[in-house]
Amino acid sequence: MKNKIIKLIGGASASAVLALAATTVSAGAAQTTTTPLAVDCASLQGFTIPASAIGLPTKGARVETAVEVKASEPRNVSGDFCKVTGIIQNATDSTAVFEFQVNLPPQWNGRALQIGGGGYDGSLVAAVGPYTLQPIGRDTPLKSGYITLGSNGGHRGGPGFDGTFGLDDEALLNYGKQSIKKTHDVAVAIANKAYGRAPQRFYFIGGSQGGHEALDAAARYPDDYDGVVANYPAYNVTLLHLGSWNVGRALYADNGAGWMDVAHVKLITDAVMAQCDALDGLADQIIGNVTACNAKFDVKTLRCANGGAGERCLSDAQLKAVAAITSDYKPGFSIAGMDTYPRWALLEGALFAGRSDFGKTAQPSNPLAGTEPLLYSAGDGTIKFIITRDPKFDTLKFDPARYKDRIGVVASIMDVTDQSLERFRAKGGKILMTHGTADDFITPHNSIAYYQRQVAQFGQQQLDSFLRFYVIPGFGHGFGTFNATYDALPALQQWVEDGKAPVDLITFDGNLNQSRTRPLCEYPKYPKFVAGAGSETVAGGFACVAP
Repeated sequence: MKNKIIKLIGGASASAVLALAATTVSAGAAQTTTTPLAVDCASLQGFTIPASAIGLPTKGARVETAVEVKASEPRNVSGDFCKVTGIIQNATDSTAVFEFQVNLPPQWNGRALQIGGGGYDGSLVAAVGPYTLQPIGRDTPLKSGYITLGSNGGHRGGPGFDGTFGLDDEALLNYGKQSIKKTHDVAVAIANKAYGRAPQRFYFIGGSQGGHEALDAAARYPDDYDGVVANYPAYNVTLLHLGSWNVGRALYADNGAGWMDVAHVKLITDAVMAQCDALDGLADQIIGNVTACNAKFDVKTLRCANGGAGERCLSDAQLKAVAAITSDYKPGFSIAGMDTYPRWALLEGALFAGRSDFGKTAQPSNPLAGTEPLLYSAGDGTIKFIITRDPKFDTLKFDPARYKDRIGVVASIMDVTDQSLERFRAKGGKILMTHGTADDFITPHNSIAYYQRQVAQFGQQQLDSFLRFYVIPGFGHGFGTFNATYDALPALQQWVEDGKAPVDLITFDGNLNQSRTRPLCEYPKYPKFVAGAGSETVAGGFACVAP
């Protein structure tokens, strides 16, 4: 049941607001006490938070603005709320600017939801709208009575993969693992000031880098969070970006002989779709049975005669690049406990089209100009600004072995691969994790590797008690042929607060003019269409089956 939002009367005094008694309402199946905002919003401006209230090194924080936002304002979908923004002061002489935003509902349900960032972070996450992959038509968390919060990850950055922040030690620490904790602690201090108490429950939801931050929240700061949602998480940023660099290296090898333009990439992905689409029981441009697809499709059938170049076929040099991209990448040593970056899903339904294609240029250029293939740009930024810290470094000449020690330091900051979830499990924390089979920016096999690592540590039965992992066919990196959305927050909240594990979750296609639903299947199962069971557009027509 939605929490009723009680609107504050404009200009009401703090004493008048305090006179409103806290009430108990139902939120899902859990009972929660709602608390009215105990101060005038504007009075929070100038509020300072001492360094002692923040559990990692800072010089404290300050609220710069506190503004009442009315439900009637353009593009506001979250009702009346108090928008609080500010700066966390760096502990060192770092020049990075650490911004945060905390949004306070007029009637608070006692919960807080932190929203993660993306890419290299660098822009303020306002956290006023839907959470990552929230279905359309649902009330935002803020409108439902949550305190919501976000940050810029501890630095300001340019568009794309602007890795220049990595030259600054504190900015790198913030991005890699500290910003979420610092922002969390600031939000707790603001909640105490605004409502007279701290959050009873604290949740985190994010995708990509935000998914990484969700797993950081669980593994590094288990005392602070009760439940997290990690969608297509970049949990091993260092190794992920080296795997991305390896894609660029394959495409640029031999003076670009293996380069594949948009037409050649489409040639591959169209052929995969033709062979594999119906293997899940339904021809709908979604490949569900990836295992069967791997067994059936052979990219060598696209080879040009004599291995030369052609418009409607692949040269031997291009097939060599495909083999490198769709094989595991091994840097030659372990990075945060992981010695392999898994293969990319080029031959499994990922399209590598639009913003994630390999690109149209044949030679390297300035990655910040946006002309490079996306994967190569990610690797290039990390190698130049974070690993070598040489902005003029020739990334194609990079040898990971020469920088093994530095890579180890970087991974200890940016990767959560080897951080155990045991403390989070022991306190009763819960995790929902998803990844799409068609992700062309972080391969789904990367999340599968993380999940298998947890199975090895905890065993399947114990792992099921606190973590559920779903692989979604046709879904890419926040978009896709099936643009998956699902009710993650209600499911997580019910699991944490009522002990009811997720059962029979449904994912909704968020693409324009689509009303399709599918069952959200726990890995390794996939949704298979069952003739006669129901419509091909509704979840009831599918069964979660093992490949």
